[in-house]
Formats: sequence, structure tokens, C-alpha cells
Amino acid sequence: MRKHYFIEVAQNDQLIVFCPPKLIDNKKIKRIAFGSKSMEAEFLPHPDKNDRIAISKKIQEEIQFINFNVPLHAFVEEEVLSIGPLVGIFTAGFTSYPDQPIGERTSFFSKLLSVNRSVGTLSFVFGEQHIDWEQGTIEGYFFHDENWRTVEVPFPNVIYDRLPNRKSEENPKLIKVKNRLQKEYLIPWYNPGFFNKLDIYEKLQQETTVTPYLPETFPFISFSAIETMLSKYGHVYIKPRNGSLGHGVHQVIYDKHTEHYYCRYQDETGQNRLRKYSSLEQLFQSVFSDQSLERMLVQQGIHLLRKDQRSVDFRVHTNKDDCGEWRVTAIAGKIAGQGSVTTHARSGGVIKTINEIFPEEEAAIYTEKLSTAALLLSKALDQTIEGIIGEIGFDLGIDRNGDVWLFEANSKPGRSIFSHPELKEFDLLTRKLSIAFAVFLTEQSLLHPEELFK
Repeated sequence: MRKHYFIEVAQNDQLIVFCPPKLIDNKKIKRIAFGSKSMEAEFLPHPDKNDRIAISKKIQEEIQFINFNVPLHAFVEEEVLSIGPLVGIFTAGFTSYPDQPIGERTSFFSKLLSVNRSVGTLSFVFGEQHIDWEQGTIEGYFFHDENWRTVEVPFPNVIYDRLPNRKSEENPKLIKVKNRLQKEYLIPWYNPGFFNKLDIYEKLQQETTVTPYLPETFPFISFSAIETMLSKYGHVYIKPRNGSLGHGVHQVIYDKHTEHYYCRYQDETGQNRLRKYSSLEQLFQSVFSDQSLERMLVQQGIHLLRKDQRSVDFRVHTNKDDCGEWRVTAIAGKIAGQGSVTTHARSGGVIKTINEIFPEEEAAIYTEKLSTAALLLSKALDQTIEGIIGEIGFDLGIDRNGDVWLFEANSKPGRSIFSHPELKEFDLLTRKLSIAFAVFLTEQSLLHPEELFK
């Protein structure tokens, strides 16, 4: 368990840092650092406090330390005492409204930053327009005492990627910022990039520990390939490779008795539809006439567990903690809406805890199966995907034989399950760990940079 220290600021110009004796015992320390700023100072034992680090007003100004009275971590390496960490959360979509600086996502970010005190970090939100490259500073948005305020701070120890969508992620200007901060300034950057469904599937196929969880999946090639899948599984799902929130998902069903094809989907108005066709070609001409099939993938249909005649799947969140270890942080069941192809809320889906859906013994068995699968999948993705991953949201299903299946993995998982009153504590846990992981990355970057930047 790492110790937290309160940082006191004395109103003088002395270049002296008073530290708890245990922190500096037998250590030769010459500099103090906050984020990317550091300066020389003298280090002396604190006369009477074991949980305080005292700096002068002059040191505070030099290293641009912001004193929000939040207990922080202290790392000693290479004759430098680093206090923090200072965590930058990178995003886009800023507004000119002081109370809503990140538009409708302001509420999410205020909740995220509210964990600073319990985790021992100073976290802030920023965009590319807030960086002053010449000064090596950022005009950061802090949420403190229930208010938003901007403060100029040094470049952070770590950056947490919260870009809102693929469009912003593919913006050349933002790509350049990310590359520069990572390569020139060696700042660890975690949770980069939205996952591509087919890419994830192909990577996971190389990992034998998780292949049993993978439904047969391939890019749209031909009608004959879909016919083969339909004869094998009875139904298939056709979905966009880069889709999210269940948009564009179609279920195609073949009735071998009548030889008719059915397609279940949600139309542009949000209505759930089930249409019948005499051939697969007719179905595609009618339903997919304006869509590029090269962007679609085909996935085997799974006969899922059902509740009240409606299929059930599960959202499982995993996070890395402040020791860099994967943990299951939330599990929720999602019951499909009447006639819906997905379990998303916008299609009439309902969020439930596992214990609300199944009897106690069954719920315990399914929780164990889902947790085991999610941890194995998290570790496998960690091994195969470029960059540093800190959190994943999995959409998993359990079939009528009790086998677990992976439908999707999300690098920036939505948080709709946390609207359920019994999942509020898990909402807090996922937020805490998504920032706590930055403490681990800061420590790694200071003590073992070769591990992070190899």
C-alpha cells in the first residue's frame, strides 16, 4: 500500500523541502519534481510530521504546483523526489461555457475527477488547444470543490485517452499531439484507440487461452458463405466492423421448414423490425441496399440464455489497478427489448443485476464464468494490442449449454449499466481504478521506463 502525503506550502522563499524522515532516509535527493517541472532544492527531515511534505512558496511557483489540499504520492528515483502524479485526461469537444466546459460529457468528467482525493492524484482534462509547447505547460480544466476552474500546470506524468469517437481519434492534428507527447516527452499514454471488431477477433484467435470464447466471425465475402453459416447455426449477426451502441446490427434467420429468411433490425426511426424474404439476395437488396457490405462482418448466432422469452447478455468491466493487475470491476445483465436484435437500452433493453435475473446458485455460477472469461480476455488483449490498456468493457453471452461467448470488446466502454441503483458502487470503483492505474504508470515510468517504452 503506497503512502499518501499532504503537501504544505510555507510563505517563504527558502529552497528547502521538509520530508517525513522515512521517505528520505539513506537517500541522496537533489531535486523536486511536479509533472514535467523540476528544480534543485535542499531536503531535510520534517521536524514533527510523518504525513507531510513542506515546500516554500518559491518552490511551489517554480514547479507550478497546485495546492488543492489533496494527499498525493511521492516517488524517489535518480536523486529526484516526484510528487503527484499529475494526470492529464485528453479529450475533444470543449465549449465556451464555464459550467459545461466539455458539453454534455461535463457530468462524466466531473465524476471522474472527483476521485482525486481518494486515489491521491491531481487529474485534469485538456485538449490540443490548451497546450503551450514553448512553455511546456497546459491550461488544464480541474474540478475542485464542485466547481470547474482552469489552471496552468506542467506537462503531466501520465495521459489518459478519453477522445469521444473515431472521428476525433483519426483527426491528424490530434494524432500529431499524441505522437509528440509520447515520443518527444516520453509521457505514458493509456487507453489509446477504439477497437476494430474484426481486428480484435483475429488477434485473439492467436491466443489459445481464449479461443473457446470466440464465435465464428469473418468479413462479409459472399452470400454462399452466409448460407453455410445459416445452415450450421440457424441464424447469424451482420454488424459494422467499427460500430458501437448496437447501431447497424442485423440478425438474419433461416427457417429450414418454410425456406424463408427473416431479418430482425432497428430502422432509422428506432423501431424494431422483423421482415420475411424468400431469398437471401432479396433480403440484402431490401435491407442493405444503401450500405457498403465491405464494412460489415458476419458472426455466428448464439442461442442465449433467456428471461421471460427475451435473450440475455452481459456487460463486464475490467480495470487495471494501482499495481497494474487486471480486476473485474462490474458485471450487469442486459435483457433484450421485445423484438429487439440487441440488449441496448435504446432498443428497449433493461439493465439488471445477475441476482435479479437468476436464482442465487445460478447467479454465482454465471458470475464466476463471466469473471474468468473477462480476465483471460483482458490479459490476452493486453498481450496482443499495441499501446497501454487500462480498462475494457466486454459484451459477453452465455448459451443454453452454459458456455461463455465474446461478442465485443470496447476500449472506451459506455457507462449505461451504472444507471442501475445497485451498480452505483461499481461505477465509483471503475472511475477510481481508471485513475489509480495512472499511479502505477507514473511509478513505472520513473523506476522502470525501459519496461514502458520498449
